[in-house]
Amino acid sequence: MTIAVTRSGVPETKSAVPDGTVKFLTIGGLDLEAGGHLPDVTLAYETWGTLNADGSNAVLVQHALTGSTHVTRGATDEEGWWEQLAGPGAPVDTDKYFVVSINIVGGCYGSTGPSTPAPDGKPWGSRFPLVTLRDTTAAEARLADALGIGSWYAVLGGSMGGARALEWAVSYPERVQRCGVFSIGASSTAEQIAFAQAQTLAIRQDVNFNGGDYYGGPEPEAGLALARRIAHITYRSADEFATRFGRNAQGGEAPLQAVSLGDRGRYQVESYLDHQGTKLVRRFDANSYIAITEALMSHDVRRGRGSLKEALAQTSAEFFVAAVDTDRLYFPAQSHELAAALPGDVPVHVIEAPIGHDGFLTEIGQLSSQLRQNFFG
Repeated sequence: MTIAVTRSGVPETKSAVPDGTVKFLTIGGLDLEAGGHLPDVTLAYETWGTLNADGSNAVLVQHALTGSTHVTRGATDEEGWWEQLAGPGAPVDTDKYFVVSINIVGGCYGSTGPSTPAPDGKPWGSRFPLVTLRDTTAAEARLADALGIGSWYAVLGGSMGGARALEWAVSYPERVQRCGVFSIGASSTAEQIAFAQAQTLAIRQDVNFNGGDYYGGPEPEAGLALARRIAHITYRSADEFATRFGRNAQGGEAPLQAVSLGDRGRYQVESYLDHQGTKLVRRFDANSYIAITEALMSHDVRRGRGSLKEALAQTSAEFFVAAVDTDRLYFPAQSHELAAALPGDVPVHVIEAPIGHDGFLTEIGQLSSQLRQNFFG
């Protein structure tokens, strides 16, 4: 059953659901790769444009770690997180393509996750099972079936969204004609897992975490904010921090004047990270942060499929691979490794962005002409 609501949560009563409106689809039970089971999974998603008669113009845009389904504007003027990529007249032209974005299983933007009710009516909390990116892909395939999409014209995403897109191309090669992979490699490396573990541990060690069963009481806001600080350091480059903040003090504060350690003021970069942590706490669930982060830890297209070349040999999609030149979380070398292992001659397109990893979001417009030439002409 599909239910539509506006982004403010008000039920949508019109027969035609406006673009950019959150909808929900129940897909049934899901057996999970790690051995768990979710008995009744709901996926939240948004769409833009119109699916054509033969279902050949559908494009799946996958969100990154803490992203929502709101890729671009729709019925309202609420800005999407990838406006440079999708929308009327954009490379993924919503006047031409039927664009879909799905909230990942484990998320907190409408899909089944730790904060949603389990069969007993209480939030899943600590009982929520480990979900891998392969599990989320299997769930999304059922949603595609329900929408009448037998094959995606293209699947694309950046960071964790790119990992999700790649998993689609390998798991369902007959259903992905084109695949765009931005700022991600073929697997999460040991270093990336290490950064991720520091973030999840920050949440788990919060005094209010309560083993994950904090719903109805104080939430682990300090832990979630700290996790975001750790993550955001990896999302930006050293030069970005140096140029933007340097060693400057936050206005009205004095980092080098204090009678005790706890009384000193902050540097500007500390204030910036505090702000990023506070922003995430206002919009995200701590358990979902853990669940999705651990799903990203699971990213490895080779798992159970042989070598990287053997795993990627299963794909039949055309690929578009891109990297940010200053990325220090998912290094460009990983994109080159991925491209070299793909069938055929796949170049790596470079986004030049001084800010680091987040350049795949802010500077995707640099690749508009290449995307139109390769995929969306």
